[in-house]
Amino acid sequence: MVWLAQLLDNIALMLGHYGVPEEYRFLVALGLLYLLVVLVVLLFILLVFRRRRRKRREALKREAPPGLEPEEALRPPVPEEEEETPAPKEELRAEPEEGKAPAAEPPAEAEAEVEEVRPEEVAPEPVAEEELVPEEAPVVLPEEREAAPEVEGIPEEPRVSLFERMRQGLSKTQASLVGRIDTLLRGRKEIDADLIEDLEEILITADLGMKTTQDLVAVLEDRLDRNELADGEAVRSAMQEELTRRLEEQACGPLDLDAAKPFVLMVVGVNGVGKTTTIGKLARQFKNEGRSVVLGAGDTFRAAASEQLAIWGERSGVEVIRHSEGADPAAVAFDAAKAAVARKADVLILDTAGRLHTKANLMEELKKIRRVLDREIPGAPHETLLVLDATTGQNALNQAKLFSEAVAVSGIALTKLDGTAKGGIVVAISNELKLPVRYIGIGEGVEDLRPFDPAMFAAALFDRD
Repeated sequence: MVWLAQLLDNIALMLGHYGVPEEYRFLVALGLLYLLVVLVVLLFILLVFRRRRRKRREALKREAPPGLEPEEALRPPVPEEEEETPAPKEELRAEPEEGKAPAAEPPAEAEAEVEEVRPEEVAPEPVAEEELVPEEAPVVLPEEREAAPEVEGIPEEPRVSLFERMRQGLSKTQASLVGRIDTLLRGRKEIDADLIEDLEEILITADLGMKTTQDLVAVLEDRLDRNELADGEAVRSAMQEELTRRLEEQACGPLDLDAAKPFVLMVVGVNGVGKTTTIGKLARQFKNEGRSVVLGAGDTFRAAASEQLAIWGERSGVEVIRHSEGADPAAVAFDAAKAAVARKADVLILDTAGRLHTKANLMEELKKIRRVLDREIPGAPHETLLVLDATTGQNALNQAKLFSEAVAVSGIALTKLDGTAKGGIVVAISNELKLPVRYIGIGEGVEDLRPFDPAMFAAALFDRD
């Protein structure tokens, strides 16, 4: 029953990500399992019914005379009526032969022939009409005419610039942060200490963090003392400049995949932040750049994690090294490193099981994986990418602190920025932890996982429609 307990724990953990209260998770998980069992039983009953029906049809076919369908074999009265109807006609024909001249016989035969020919000619006409109707019903031409403009419209997608895509992805953060700042500044003819205090509250609630907020407020107060903030527009410009400067201090550009061969990228993070999806998108992007990629399914704890990574590998056309569920993640790392070296791959991306940053034994497991990789490929992993969920706000900052202490995190991938108003956490992580933000997720598409550009991020955040 260990597997059942693990399954219930996994379902309860998944329900926690969807906001189900902790006290109800176990009951909801049991309910979902009960529903699944009911569906399986119903499916079994349906299969048994279909099988019996098929056997009955096969039995009817065996019992039916040759050349007849099983339904025709069950209709004995129909042939009897057809045989009885011509009998009285023959008798009627015989009566005029006895009484008078044989000249009456030809018209009778002609009438009989006409009567027989007409039903035969009429019968195929409705059949032909019925065959023609379904052919004309799904009129193809209108569909092709509608499809034509869609095909012509596909090349127009690149017209949406990268900056516009970034701005759309940050729309919720923009409304929460910049939108409230604009509301505060609207109609203010004088910039004073009270306005700076109100601005501080907005920055804190936008998840920029206490330290980052205090640093920004100190800069604004200094500029106010030097009479550099004459109006609301000056405050807005000062905010954008300061955020850009602090983000660019930790910016280090895209990954240098040519620094080693294979370049080993280990991906870590807690459950539910999108590690496997991020790995799949990176593999597709690297493959599109002409690089050979190998994926290691090191998440052997979560159910179907390796299968999910295998699907991404199939989509991207890359090889996936995986073991059975519950295997040692260090063994997967060993085999993946061996395979990457043997195949002379350009990049090896290793997935790891989601773990809470408070679990010391699981964090030690990550250190073991690092030692195995370094033994097989000197210097590996060359990048340890921590995936964080932007919707968790300040909790993401706490995760980054503890993970960086345990496994020497060298870069951050911040996902789900398009679904939250807490995008200010990007600034907090960069400013407080001095960690570079490598990638940000601003959508569900493969191309929506973008290398982080500080200047574009700040410009999209403060852009006016």
